[in-house]
Amino acid sequence: MVAMTPLAADLLILLRRDLRCLAREVALFPDDLALWRTMPGIANSAGNLALHAAGNLQHFVGAVLGGSGYVRQREQEFAQRKGTRAEVAAALEAALVEVERTLAALEPAALDAAFPVPVAGVQPPTGRFLLHLAAHLAFHLGQVGYLRRALTGDPTSAGGMGIQELTP
Repeated sequence: MVAMTPLAADLLILLRRDLRCLAREVALFPDDLALWRTMPGIANSAGNLALHAAGNLQHFVGAVLGGSGYVRQREQEFAQRKGTRAEVAAALEAALVEVERTLAALEPAALDAAFPVPVAGVQPPTGRFLLHLAAHLAFHLGQVGYLRRALTGDPTSAGGMGIQELTP
């Protein structure tokens, strides 16, 4: 087993924290139907955003870096209009498993190398792209939390972005 680099260890802490918080946000929806509702001017439901976040990590971390064989269906992440909170939480958990597995096995030199495949026509260093993926997840986590509160009127916090969770 490869010794995890400090950057990979820090990324794992952030990604684990935010995936778990996103699962808590999903669970806070009052029922499965509410997870798929939107508001005027909002195209994506919380369910779509959560599936997108999970698919994004399963693809870029699990499949591209970790060789998991995961086949992404990005269009479906946004097209789906029903499903259970448990199913969405399971997708987030599966993404977490792949993130943990892949980051634990990532060779230190891989972080400085170009990301193995072009993304939107560019290949940034893998470490920088992984930081981008963490920011992408946090962005969608915030959207889901805000949308849930706006749709339900429930101000309950899912405990996102907890500083206390930054220690292993």
